[in-house]
Amino acid sequence: MKRPYAPGIFLLALTVRLIHVWQIRRSPFFDVLLGDAHGYDEWARRIAGGEWMGRDVFYQAPLYPYFLGVIYATIGHSLLAVRVIQAVIGAGSCALLALAGERFFRASPPNTERSRSKSVGLIAGIGLAIYAPAIFFDGLLQKSVLDLFFLSLSLWLMSRLLDDRADRRLWLALGAAMGALSLTRENALVFVGVILAWCLIGSNVSVRLRHAAALVLGLAIVLLPVAIRNYAVGGGFYLTTSQFGPNFFIGNNPNADGTYMSLRFGRGAPEYERQDATELAEHATGRTLTPSEVSTYWTDRALDFITAHPGQWLTLVGRKLALLLNATEMLDTESQESYAEWSWPLKLGGWFGHFGVLVPLAALGMLLSWRERRRIGLLYALTAIYAVSVLMFYVFARYRLPLVALFMLFAAAALSQTTVFATSFGGVFSQRDGRSGISASSAVSALIVLIVAAVLSNWPLLSKPLMMAITETNLAVELQAEGRPRDAVTHYQRAIAMQPDYAPAYNNLGVAQRASGEVDNAIASYRQAMAIRPEYPDAHYNLANALLDKNKAEEAAEHFRIALKSIPDSAGVSNNLGIALAAEGKVADAIGAFQSAVASDPGSATAHRNLADALSSVGRQAESFLEFQRAIQIDPNDAATHYNFGSTLLEAGRLDEAIAEFRATLRISPDSAEAHNNLGIGLGSKGDLDAAIAEFQRALALKPGFQDAQRNLAVAQSQRGQGQRR
Repeated sequence: MKRPYAPGIFLLALTVRLIHVWQIRRSPFFDVLLGDAHGYDEWARRIAGGEWMGRDVFYQAPLYPYFLGVIYATIGHSLLAVRVIQAVIGAGSCALLALAGERFFRASPPNTERSRSKSVGLIAGIGLAIYAPAIFFDGLLQKSVLDLFFLSLSLWLMSRLLDDRADRRLWLALGAAMGALSLTRENALVFVGVILAWCLIGSNVSVRLRHAAALVLGLAIVLLPVAIRNYAVGGGFYLTTSQFGPNFFIGNNPNADGTYMSLRFGRGAPEYERQDATELAEHATGRTLTPSEVSTYWTDRALDFITAHPGQWLTLVGRKLALLLNATEMLDTESQESYAEWSWPLKLGGWFGHFGVLVPLAALGMLLSWRERRRIGLLYALTAIYAVSVLMFYVFARYRLPLVALFMLFAAAALSQTTVFATSFGGVFSQRDGRSGISASSAVSALIVLIVAAVLSNWPLLSKPLMMAITETNLAVELQAEGRPRDAVTHYQRAIAMQPDYAPAYNNLGVAQRASGEVDNAIASYRQAMAIRPEYPDAHYNLANALLDKNKAEEAAEHFRIALKSIPDSAGVSNNLGIALAAEGKVADAIGAFQSAVASDPGSATAHRNLADALSSVGRQAESFLEFQRAIQIDPNDAATHYNFGSTLLEAGRLDEAIAEFRATLRISPDSAEAHNNLGIGLGSKGDLDAAIAEFQRALALKPGFQDAQRNLAVAQSQRGQGQRR
């Protein structure tokens, strides 16, 4: 049977997406990648550079970075090319969904229902083609484009199996498609159980088992290499990734609100998520954990909350359900509203292409299509199980995106029966029962469902200005990382104008101001962040560092301590607390802080060096020497460590070792006037006055007003003169 509308839907979807890509090329988001997009890009670059295997168990779904890596290896690092390719893939999803819709809603024997099935396919395909969130996600460097593609492909394969269940190649292909989908959207594995149950329904058990075997084989072909690879690098069984536990806890804990909340406030970026999950779990257990043990730790904590507070958890699930069906898209890193300022397809599509329209129509379609449940019952099951899988965790726009394809089919089914529905509803007033397939009373029920769903899905739950502020803040963070603090400040200020009570914007604004030398302004920004969020650990830490800049060591130490309450295992906070305490003259306390830093991060050369300095200042020379040696072993190219060690050795009278350390310092940092001066002292103390004088002169050439070098030079020249006279 020819389906001439499928190419037309493909072209419509492609055109809309290319217009979107063309328009957003002028936006600041086009070349500055945020959040996961930045992480995927770096990961893909490593893959394109030859690092195909990687070193760690996958924490994030791996298929999309490898997809990007292939593009980069083939045509180079072009973000425009990636977006164009994704536009083609997104358009393919629309065509596949249209074909799936026609097959699913085709009745037997074919009569007038065939024209209806065409309408369902056509409406579903066009609906996805112009659906604003789908256009938005297809233009991001995000795995969502593959989510929709593999789900649409799977739905098309399932629709073909409705009429030809004996084709094992289709079952094999469906298993492979499900495997690929699971490597972009891990919770999509729940689909497999539903499809297996559907596969096994029937009287001929042996045939059904062969079909199931083909499905599982297709799944294994895709997933088994990933599991083997994870075992090879991690020594455990991880079918896809190791992030189940942290994500499960984020969605199910006493402070959860149904959306994403980082394990440490203000640290939701992907480069921190895995680190924080591991560090917090290891600190709580007091030992090093494998990725599997980290996941189990967080899973157990979530289950403890659920079992201890079932009422609170059920209320939380209710909120997650409301968020899942709400018109507003809960952003991950970038909001659709921010991109709509640049893109006409998003701006226009935002009026009708959202969950507030889709959910009521899908609910109506589910009700009107119930009589066809024997044929399309699979769609109901897939929709329900995926919704439950999202509710297990937390709600993001991209997490619920696969529901769009399923909802779109039901919404199309509802729109294809608008005439039938209107005629039947009219029967309520004309006292007649329509011959349209639904009774007037059923039409009234359907209208009630439509109204209730419309009210619930459009109930205001999320702040669009807040999501735009988050986007602006994330953009500013990346600009700052690129060495553009002035541009970053502009976007932080935009974020604050959009959402004046958004604490991370103030905190990060302070970071940018301090980097630009505006320490007083930075302190004011940090204090504003803490006024909004008193327990914000990063704001306390950053304020403390700024206070150190202003020589306010006592106040700085207090804020370091507050930060440590939230992040007790932070080597950086403990180290800087030690610096503040040492500046106060509390050397014993400073030593304790530096020891905590070393315990938290034994690989921190800076913490070992600072501990060594503190130990030396109280005469614990032997311990000090050991810490200096550990610091040098960790980072042999740290000039400061060699210099401080040399100075300590010089004070201890170990001249040859001190001279060696000062020479090592100068090999790394030849323009260090202080190292030349101290090297001169060491050489002079050994009686090599000519060499000492030369070093003092080099120190003065580098730093003409260096009084210590001037005095040492005068003394050395005097001693040499006295020696010559004798």
